[in-house]
Amino acid sequence: MTGDLPWPQVPIGNKNHADAAVVIIGAGIAGMCTAIDLIKRNNCRNFIILERSAALGGTWHDNKYPGCCCDVFSTLYSYSFAQNSDWTREYPGQEEILAYLTKVAQDYGLYSHIRFNTQVEEARWDDELKRWRTKVTTPKGSKEAEYSPEYEIKSDFLVSAVGQLNQPALPKIDGLDKFSGKTMHSARWDWSFDLEGKNIALIGNGCTAVQILPEIAKVAKKVTVFQRTPNWVVPRGDQPVTPFMRNVLRYVPPVRWRKRAAQMNFREWTYAAIVDSKSEPATMFREMAIDMMHRQLPDQPELWKKLTPNYSLGCKRIIISDDFYPALAATNVDLETRAIQGIEGSSVKVAGEKGESEDVGPEYDLLVCATGFQTVEFMHPIKVYGKNGRSLQDVWKDGAHSYLGTCVEDMPNFGILYGPNTNLGHNSIILMIESQSRYINGLIKPILEARKQGNALSLSPKLEKVQAYNENVQKVLKNSSYNDPACNSWYKNEAGVITNNWSGTVVEYQKLLEKVNYDDYEAEGSGASIVQKQKSHTVGRVVEETQVSDTALVALGLLSTAAVVGGFLLRNSRYLNALRVR
Repeated sequence: MTGDLPWPQVPIGNKNHADAAVVIIGAGIAGMCTAIDLIKRNNCRNFIILERSAALGGTWHDNKYPGCCCDVFSTLYSYSFAQNSDWTREYPGQEEILAYLTKVAQDYGLYSHIRFNTQVEEARWDDELKRWRTKVTTPKGSKEAEYSPEYEIKSDFLVSAVGQLNQPALPKIDGLDKFSGKTMHSARWDWSFDLEGKNIALIGNGCTAVQILPEIAKVAKKVTVFQRTPNWVVPRGDQPVTPFMRNVLRYVPPVRWRKRAAQMNFREWTYAAIVDSKSEPATMFREMAIDMMHRQLPDQPELWKKLTPNYSLGCKRIIISDDFYPALAATNVDLETRAIQGIEGSSVKVAGEKGESEDVGPEYDLLVCATGFQTVEFMHPIKVYGKNGRSLQDVWKDGAHSYLGTCVEDMPNFGILYGPNTNLGHNSIILMIESQSRYINGLIKPILEARKQGNALSLSPKLEKVQAYNENVQKVLKNSSYNDPACNSWYKNEAGVITNNWSGTVVEYQKLLEKVNYDDYEAEGSGASIVQKQKSHTVGRVVEETQVSDTALVALGLLSTAAVVGGFLLRNSRYLNALRVR
């Protein structure tokens, strides 16, 4: 029985419904990873995952628009501890990714820990108890709201896993809210709306719009793409993964390891392309982008001019696509680069040559806002109050920042995943998340130990450590392509500070977080002696890059194959014997 388990192994039940060792906000990739590490590394099941949506998956549940897929190789886009051999394409689609995450959650028994349709309104640190008080609400009309419309959960540690891509941002266009047709944000797609034969206005031309256009252009009567700024678009090279290769990846693991390592090596090599516009990779990608544009849109110099950026490759996220330019070339697709002045009824008005307002194209049935998210407002709209009642909004008034991308000053016993300066423009974010999860679990470890001893412990990063870390990060970012004044991106806040992107490679970040130095933190409470004695805790890192030769992997592959064949023969010996008798 669960009641016989020692704390914190005992799961949350009826009696401790509002009391937990750890509260995790968000049931996406980051929240799931943290929960799994709690189980594996701290032998802790005394945690709650709070999820605003009706299902897990985070961004892969929210984003269901046509053509939605990942721009990272599928083999690399899975947890290192739950590698997936069943991807059907080199770049996975949204539904496949969500199915993968659902399976992982089932394998690790996470569903019993998740409270769906639960909105976090506020989290407040209690200085006296040295615990977090998290206020949540349940939606009106639900059964939960009938007996518990809002309640408070106390926890020893609080983890934010809400990510950067969760709060849709609508464009600031006059009359948008009065558009007479149907309006959708790409992250709130309504599949019940029939696109067949419709006139569609697609606002935006970033990663999302580039995926949407080829799909809606197949069925729409007319599509107008409203482009504010052109993007660098490079070939995707997507293709199916055959059933034979999927079996090889499943039953001969060294082949999968080699493929994953090779993709990791390549992605790390491309880091130079997005930070140094003069580097060899940057030159290569620019040439690839221009060559593909000219091939797929032949003899159209005016269109080339509109689609060619005047800023450094990497300043905005590089887009990978094989079918965006062919979709633009379709007879039912127009590219509009004049500034939108407003929306009246079902018409979109743009600035004419003399500044006058004029209608574009037909009257539109559907207006799609592929305009991204509120990326610099981390944790919005959740209100967070830390030590001495200081708000997170006050801590971040000059721009979001953290220590090692995971902890925030004056926010004791608090961890954040995919937070300030941890976004990537060149590799899989899962690689970063796993390092953050390990590190945060290293912080949770002594806090759990203190409570088991009947004591309280709070850890918050020292201000001088936070400042020194961020000075180093910003120093590198200021000299990178991210800081090109010729473009604006969701990487920056209004002051031009790059708050979203990491300044180095994934391996550099992993090495930075492979040990928790407790001396970097202010330790308070009756359990402070635990970290004062221990000083540090090594959490290690996942080594994804190539470490062994192809020859060694071939040998391992042969051994794996022999094991698979041997296992088959052993399991089917009776069947084989029966064949011999015949």
